[in-house]
Amino acid sequence: MHSVRQILKEKTSGTIWSVSPDDSVLDAIKFMAEKRIGAVLVMEGDRLEGIMSERDYARKVILKGRKSAETRVREIMTSDVKTIPPETTAQQGLALMTEGFFRHLPVVEDDQVIGVVSIGDLVAAVIEDQKSLIDQLERYVTG
Repeated sequence: MHSVRQILKEKTSGTIWSVSPDDSVLDAIKFMAEKRIGAVLVMEGDRLEGIMSERDYARKVILKGRKSAETRVREIMTSDVKTIPPETTAQQGLALMTEGFFRHLPVVEDDQVIGVVSIGDLVAAVIEDQKSLIDQLERYVTG
């Protein structure tokens, strides 16, 4: 079974993308578009303050008629961020995301963010685990 640590090692980029809580939402959205990511961590130095997603932007800026250039990230970010340790399995992380209706999970070890996994990362790992199990069972049955 894949652990989140394994998933992070297999990701092509180990970079942790973040913005400051005082950045404008416009700058954060531009950054997300440039990096081709759907959510960005909100960090104050090494401390995780929140996460801002495309969903936060749509619901808290666009639908409320706010101006992206005048709104600060801290005003729309999700501050009650769920995190997971790297020992978490892909299935456990996926269950947490499904229960909480979110698509990105920061991975924290010793109070430090070491990466982020997306729902796509976890689904791919679970599918790979299931394929491996099926292969093992087929080999066992065919002896």
